[in-house]
Amino acid sequence: MINLSMKQLRYFDALARTGHFGRAAEDCAISQPALSVQIREMEETMGAALFERGPRQVHLTALGAAMVPRVRAILRGVDELSDLARAAQGPLSGRLRLGVIPTIAPYLLPGLVAGLVQSHPGLDVAPREAVTGKLIAALTEAQLDAAILALPVSEPSLAEVPLFTEDFVLVRPATEAGKPVPSAEALPQMRLLLLEEGHCFRDQALEFCKVGGVTPRTVMEGSSLATLTQMVGAGIGVTLLPEIALPVETRSAAVSVARLAAPAPARRVGLVWRRSSPLAEQLTEVAAVIARIGTALRDRAREA
Repeated sequence: MINLSMKQLRYFDALARTGHFGRAAEDCAISQPALSVQIREMEETMGAALFERGPRQVHLTALGAAMVPRVRAILRGVDELSDLARAAQGPLSGRLRLGVIPTIAPYLLPGLVAGLVQSHPGLDVAPREAVTGKLIAALTEAQLDAAILALPVSEPSLAEVPLFTEDFVLVRPATEAGKPVPSAEALPQMRLLLLEEGHCFRDQALEFCKVGGVTPRTVMEGSSLATLTQMVGAGIGVTLLPEIALPVETRSAAVSVARLAAPAPARRVGLVWRRSSPLAEQLTEVAAVIARIGTALRDRAREA
């Protein structure tokens, strides 16, 4: 009978996911030599190589590739047993693996972590920042317990609870303060600064700017909302920011903020988790706390 430990299965999953011994060891919080030893022992137990070692990266062999979905199914099952035990203990406690998209994380996380520590004293929030596609993949693979995303996610296996809604506002160079606010029809003719491909906020902004099916005349890309705001301050163009980002991103930039005419572009922010999660009831309680924190953050931004 093949005897593999849970520890070995988790190491195998990390190496299969990263394709790199160093990154896998870092993810597993062990040394690279220790990881190599465990993988070698696993291969000896299986009687065949699971990985093809290259100078910079490792690749799964046919056997290794066939094992990946089975190993991940086992890990998900074990994690669900752990979640069942946590759910039976009442209010959520222990480690909460929480994903957050980059256009929310810097602004919501500080207050969120403090608020959850107060409402759930036994909770240890372990945040992970990534774009929507990566967070959804991590959720479905049970690598995260929940994620804060822009809704809807349109993934049948995931449940979603709305947290708050916020508007997008127009950010222009400070020299344009007081000038008439352009209409939605005029935005496609402006030099628009947006996040690079992969960010859902980019897609939402482009959708709003495609008035009558017209794509914006010029789209320049940045890697973060902070970069976009500084580029606006330098007079390169204009951008759209979510309300919760305004207090942080506009405080040190030479920019002006203008609210667009109704109906203004907006997004719904929500908490998402697997429908099969035993923690659904506890996560609903967590969502209520996050909703209060996010709504208060948005309201303060509106009053500023």
